[in-house]
Amino acid sequence: MSDLAQYLRELTVLLVPLLFTITCHEAAHGLVAGWLGDPTAKLAGRVTLNPVRHLDPFGTLIMVVPPHIGWARPVPVDARHFKNPRTGMLLVALAGPGANLLVALLCAALFHALVSVPISDPEGLGVRMLVPLLTMAQAGVYVSLLIGAFNLLPIPPLDGSNIVARLLPERLAWRYLDMGRYGILFIIGLMLLGNFAGISLFGTLLFPVVGAAASLMGMGNPF
Repeated sequence: MSDLAQYLRELTVLLVPLLFTITCHEAAHGLVAGWLGDPTAKLAGRVTLNPVRHLDPFGTLIMVVPPHIGWARPVPVDARHFKNPRTGMLLVALAGPGANLLVALLCAALFHALVSVPISDPEGLGVRMLVPLLTMAQAGVYVSLLIGAFNLLPIPPLDGSNIVARLLPERLAWRYLDMGRYGILFIIGLMLLGNFAGISLFGTLLFPVVGAAASLMGMGNPF
């Protein structure tokens, strides 16, 4: 039972910042799309910080299984509403990782504020409440940075693909983005290949970036 209790504590500490990060990421896409003239996300109820509106059933289920990787439902965007569809999609794509960076900064600020709280009784209730909050804030920094960096990978349908597409000739860009229908399978395949090979393919790319960004926020590098 102690192992189960420990697992549930760890899961709670991780899921709270994970859900918040994913929610902010998706809501930011819809918010920027609305600013650029597309009401699709707002009409679908996706410009909200209510995580229920963004969760994908299977992606949420996967979150509770180590290594706790999950995903949300993509926010609907209709580029036809933008004055410049390609530039509009670029800005919408940047909004998600931008929101992740903002969440990471807020979590880092909260962590440093909590660390400075004076402790009079190391065994008291205050410490028992403070430690989980500290852990959540710390996890929030790394989770937010990791999700933001992951989404910047140039693999359709990740946000990075819309950034790359803006730099390509229009016809080539649409062919490139059309690969998004196979993107999730490609990503899962890379993860499985990495597991069989005993290495983390994405970790090799992402962990150094995340660690460096976290260090700049005074969090240290856990990798």
